[in-house]
Amino acid sequence: MNYFKLLIFFLTISSVVEAQNCNCSDNFHSMVDRIKNNYPGYADKITALNRSGFQKKTDSLARIASHSNPYECLSLSREWLALFKDKHVNMWIDFDAISPDSIRQFFSKEEKTSWTQNKFKLYLKYEKKYLDPIEGVWSFGVYQVGVVRDRTKKNKEFLAFVLKADSSRWMPQQVKFRLLKKDNRYRTVFFRAGDHSINYPKLKYSSDTLDFDFFGKWVRGTLKPKEIVLGNSDLSPKFRIIDPETALFTFPSFESMAYINQVDSIVKQNKSILENTKHLIIDLRDNGGGSVYVYESLMPYIYTNPILTAGGMVLATPDNIKDGYSIKYPGVSDSIQKALDETLIELKKHEGELYDLYPVDTIKFESIAKNPERVSFLINKNTASAAELFLLQAKQSTKCKIFGTASAGMVDYLEVITSKLPCDFYTLVYPAGKSIYSINNPLDNTGIKPDVELSEKIENWVDYVKTYKEK
Repeated sequence: MNYFKLLIFFLTISSVVEAQNCNCSDNFHSMVDRIKNNYPGYADKITALNRSGFQKKTDSLARIASHSNPYECLSLSREWLALFKDKHVNMWIDFDAISPDSIRQFFSKEEKTSWTQNKFKLYLKYEKKYLDPIEGVWSFGVYQVGVVRDRTKKNKEFLAFVLKADSSRWMPQQVKFRLLKKDNRYRTVFFRAGDHSINYPKLKYSSDTLDFDFFGKWVRGTLKPKEIVLGNSDLSPKFRIIDPETALFTFPSFESMAYINQVDSIVKQNKSILENTKHLIIDLRDNGGGSVYVYESLMPYIYTNPILTAGGMVLATPDNIKDGYSIKYPGVSDSIQKALDETLIELKKHEGELYDLYPVDTIKFESIAKNPERVSFLINKNTASAAELFLLQAKQSTKCKIFGTASAGMVDYLEVITSKLPCDFYTLVYPAGKSIYSINNPLDNTGIKPDVELSEKIENWVDYVKTYKEK
């Protein structure tokens, strides 16, 4: 980005929000201070053994920040946050706070190719006999890309460049992902997400699909307008009967406090069904967490014996109290709001402390439900945070068995805070809480292992679990 364009960018930003400070150095130092003073993992992870190296890296990035533009600032800030190896710690851009023109300028330096739509069409037409099977047009959501062999590389590398997208974050000719072909197999070199961050998802390829897991299943060809789905907007809990003996509860997310009442209603409305269903399947795949209150009403159906909770401490700093525990949630029940209010009062009493807000407790019910006789959980590598806390409780019941792959490993530090930096365009997130369970049983980046591991080759995990029999 040359000086003139950079000046235009800052002038545009200034016109959107007054009194902004988007100086990279100021924002970088603000982020460092915020994490150092408010993230309980800082004291655990920065020790006498690594402090010197950590400080050298911090100083090095700070020097780069002193002459970086806002886009470069995002990348180097994420590089610093990645040192903590905590998936709850992150930073992103609030695109709603920026005009489309500013967003386009923001990403104008991203890798581009000389391929154009017309040039690519001619290539596909006249080189048809010589094309690699993966070359062509691929689509997912608003994205349409052209995959073509990169002849500038010695190995068989393919680039996917944008043909059509949202016309703000992504523009034609920008490189969305790269693939490498070796031994007749394709693997991801890198994949850029919606915010242009670089990721390395595993690729599952078939003649008509490129499955990047969390980053979408791309299909060959173009999509008609009615076929374009802008992500999974409905993450609400769902319940259905599979057969006379089996029912399925699906939880795509625990993120919304509104889900608490929804689950309570589903459980009440289907009380008779749950009490007469022998097998309950609970699908937590891709559930990134949220509130532990969401699954509480299911606990009586899972319970067989007293269950120990994980317990948790909260770093009760003024910033954490203000940004994480002073928030009102409309629509929650009076009992939950009362609990939230009491939490706020307790934290204010213990300001400045790593306070034992959630002592290890024992969950007890007066009786054990006859049905369901068994409860099966489905999990994968994206099952995280509060969903993992649910698993830690469920594992203590003799009714429960976990199927799938290891979970995300995002349970050692919890209670995520969302905060702003001097430049409002940046959003910083980090946990304010620390699991007591994790002190002796760390799970970060390891995850909870399933009782029965399921291969990706099994197409329908629900059907598999439904008919599963102990060996």
